[in-house]
Amino acid sequence: MPVNFGATATDLIRFLPEIILTVMGTALMVLDPVLHKRASHAFGHLSIFALLAGIGGAVYAQSNPGTAFGGMLVVDGFATYFRVLVMVVGILTILPSYGFLARQQAETSEYHALLLFSIAGQCMMAAANDLIIVFIGLEISSISSYVLAGYLRDDKRSNEAALKYFLLGSFATAFFLYGVAITYGTVGTVNLTAIRAALSGADAPPVVFITLAAALMFVGLGFKVSAAPFQVWAPDVYQGAPTPVAAFLSAGPKAAAFAVFLRIFLTAFGPIGADWLPLVWMAALLSMTVGNFAALMQTNVKRMLAYSSIAHAGYVLVALTAQSDTGTAAAMFYLAAYAFMNIGAFAVVSHVSGRGERYQNIDDLAGLGRKQPMMAAMLTIFLLSLIGVPLTGGFFGKFYIFKAALESHLVWLAVLGLLNSAVAAYYYLRILVMVYMHEPGEAAGQTEPLTPGFRLALILPALGTLFLGIFPTWVLDCAGKSATLVK
Repeated sequence: MPVNFGATATDLIRFLPEIILTVMGTALMVLDPVLHKRASHAFGHLSIFALLAGIGGAVYAQSNPGTAFGGMLVVDGFATYFRVLVMVVGILTILPSYGFLARQQAETSEYHALLLFSIAGQCMMAAANDLIIVFIGLEISSISSYVLAGYLRDDKRSNEAALKYFLLGSFATAFFLYGVAITYGTVGTVNLTAIRAALSGADAPPVVFITLAAALMFVGLGFKVSAAPFQVWAPDVYQGAPTPVAAFLSAGPKAAAFAVFLRIFLTAFGPIGADWLPLVWMAALLSMTVGNFAALMQTNVKRMLAYSSIAHAGYVLVALTAQSDTGTAAAMFYLAAYAFMNIGAFAVVSHVSGRGERYQNIDDLAGLGRKQPMMAAMLTIFLLSLIGVPLTGGFFGKFYIFKAALESHLVWLAVLGLLNSAVAAYYYLRILVMVYMHEPGEAAGQTEPLTPGFRLALILPALGTLFLGIFPTWVLDCAGKSATLVK
C-alpha cells in the first residue's frame, strides 16, 4: 500500500504551535542584520508575540482534537495543557532576559531564536503519540538547550555547563534510543496506542524485553527531568548557565519531559505497570532525598535551586508512581505551580547577581529586605511556595501529589516525601533569614533600575503562584479532565 506523505489542512492546524514558533525562530535569524543593535529589544518583542500566537494556535487546535500525520501526533487536553505551559514558561523566561542580555552585553537574536526552537521541540514532545516523534522533539529541545547553556561564550563557567550538558545529554539520549529500538523489535511498532494494544492482547510479547526497553527509556527521560541517580549534570549546568536559561531549563524542558514520561509509561507501558513501578518508586525516593540533603550543604543559590529541582522531580515521580488519573492530574498541576515559583526565584537571583553574575552566594542576599523590599517580598512568595506553605501553589501541588500516593496505597512513599519536605524547609528558610535578619551586603545595595520587563518577570510568577494557591480549582479541573485522556 502506498504511503501518503501529504499533510491535510487538519494536520497543519493540529501542528500550528510548532509551525508558528519555527517560522518566527527562523525569521529572527534572517532579521538579525536588519534589526541588530538598533532595536535589540525587538527580538524579545517578536518572540513574545510568537509565543502568544502559539498559545492561541494550541487553543484553536484543541477546538478540533484528534490525531495528525497518520497518528504520530495527537491533540487532546493533555497535549494542549503542556503546550500552553511550556509557552508560558518561554514568555516568563524572555521577560527577565531583556535586562540580563543588555547587562552582559550579549547578542539577542540567536538567544531568542534558540528559545523558540527549544519550545517548539517541547510542544512536539507534549503532542507526540509516536516514539520517533518523541525523539525528534526531544533532540530539537535538547540541542537548543545545550547552546543556550553556553550562550555567554566568554564565561568559562558557561562553556563548562554547555559541554557537560551536551556530553551527558547525548549519552542519555542513546539509552532512550536503545529502548525505542528494543520496543520496535519486540512489538513491531513505535506508536504509543498500538504498543499499549499489543501489550494488552492475549499474544503479548515477552515481558522481559519490554521491561528492559522501559528501563532504558526511563534512564533517558530520568536525565531530562534531573531525577536521581541521573542528576549529576544539574548543579554544574544550572550554576554555569546564564540565570534566565537556568530558570528555563528548570521548568520548560522538565515539564515537556514529564509530559512524555506520563504519556509513555501510562499509555504504552501501562499494561506492565507492575514491572516498572519499583524503578520509579526508588527513583522518586532517591531524588527527594539526594536533592534535599545535598541542597542543605550549598552556599551558591543557583546550585541550591538545582538540587531543589532534583527534589521536586522526585515529588512529580511520586505522582507518576500512583498510576492513576488523580496522580496524573496532580503532576500536571504541580508542574505548573513549580514553573511559576522557580522561574520567579531565578529572576530574583538574576537581578541580584549583577554584571558578570558575580553575586550568586546565599550571603550575597544579606539585607535584601532593607535595600530592595519589593524584590525581597517577591522572593519570599516564591520560597514559601517551594516549601509548600498554604495559600501558595506549592502547597496544593504537594497536597494533591501525596493524596494520590495515599489513594494508591503508597503510604511509605508519601510519609518519606513529607519528611523530605520538612528537610527542604530548612534551606529555603535559611535564605529568608539572610534576606531579613542580616546587615545589607554589597549585592543587596545595587541600585540598578528595574526594567518594565523585569518587573513583569517578578509580578506575573508571583500572581500565578498565589492564584494557584488561593484558586486551585480551575487549573486542577483542567488537569483532571486532561489526565483521563493519557491512557
